[in-house]
Amino acid sequence: MDLPEGLDWVRETPAGRAWLAALPTWLNECAKRWSLRVGPPFPYAYASLALPAHLPDGTAVVLKLQYPDEESRHEADALAHWDGVAAVRLLAHDPERRALLLERCQPGSPLHDLAPDRALDVVVGLLPRLWRPAGAPFTPLAEEAAGWIDRMPRAWERAGRPYERRLLDAALDLLTGLASSQGEQVLVNQDLHAGNILAADAHGGGRGPWLAIDPKPLTGEREFSVVPMVRGPELGHSPAAVRHRLDRLSSDLGLDRARVRGWTIGHTLAWSLADGTVFPEKIEVVRWLLDGD
Repeated sequence: MDLPEGLDWVRETPAGRAWLAALPTWLNECAKRWSLRVGPPFPYAYASLALPAHLPDGTAVVLKLQYPDEESRHEADALAHWDGVAAVRLLAHDPERRALLLERCQPGSPLHDLAPDRALDVVVGLLPRLWRPAGAPFTPLAEEAAGWIDRMPRAWERAGRPYERRLLDAALDLLTGLASSQGEQVLVNQDLHAGNILAADAHGGGRGPWLAIDPKPLTGEREFSVVPMVRGPELGHSPAAVRHRLDRLSSDLGLDRARVRGWTIGHTLAWSLADGTVFPEKIEVVRWLLDGD
């Protein structure tokens, strides 16, 4: 099987190699179970293998086989909770294989194809529809933040201190204060960037014209939910672009700007290191928000 380049990293660990070895079998088993005609994988991938497929009646769907990481463990639960409102519909789920059968967005173009302010218009309309009260089985944001606070100093040391200590100290202070003082808890997605909202013009019932995909769900306050959009480079990577998204989304969605900024600094720095890999763009966002905002 030819895998997308974005999945190359999984070959670096025993768990990743085991997952890769199991993929062909799981793919064949899922295709048989759900009577799918499966095409070649979508080229964009980092944490899962997604393939276009068709049901026997010709309906276009997506078969997704997740890498078994913790952040996406409750993706199927989140999609079921939203039940097709502002997000793709979950059609079937095989927990043992971490396999999801999803409706396919048509035409499926990403939100970042739009001009930045038009894209933000879409986000402002979409997010309130995703803010549903939720509890178990989703991990609380406070619990997740405690994990970031615990792991970040060690990850920073192991990676050779790739950024200034002051960034780490600021992020830890902000996360500690924010986690314990949150507002109403709703279902939030810590990876809702402009590549994870797709055009779905062909979907009726008022569900489109844009739907969220690939959630990494938590329960937390609304301010946290815009963090991926504020920091994400898809709508422009510059101090001015990041501050504009911070200002616009906070204002238009009625969010506390200081809390959005704090969550963005903390979460972005927590995600700036992964298994020894450093993501400089994320570190830049943290510096911009600390130094120029």
